Amino acid sequence: MTEPSAVRYNRNMDKKFRAVISVRIFSDEKCFGPGIAVLLTQVRELHSLRAAAMSIGMAYSKAWTIVKNSEANLGCRLLDSTTGGKHGGGAELTAQAEAILSAYEDYIRELRACSDRLFAEKFEGIL
Repeated sequence: MTEPSAVRYNRNMDKKFRAVISVRIFSDEKCFGPGIAVLLTQVRELHSLRAAAMSIGMAYSKAWTIVKNSEANLGCRLLDSTTGGKHGGGAELTAQAEAILSAYEDYIRELRACSDRLFAEKFEGIL
């Protein structure tokens, strides 16, 4: 026997529902998204692609692949890297990467705020 809608809704009243938005930027191919954004944020903090990859449980080779694919599709360099040696290697975000990451973070923040308002408006009293 199927429950009436009101009963089904009432059972969910103790839960908090939300929409989850994930944004990926495309041209012909995917250029930028949550994965590269997290990776670049970690590079900014740790000054190393290897350390950034390790901090998010990603293989270094996969991190390089993600960066290189994003660079190829965006048409700009994202990292300035130095190889190891006496003082070790490292990586820094290029000015273009900083600008893209900052714009992406702002866009996501504003989009989520708008989504939260719209979700509340459309689903109020239903979920």
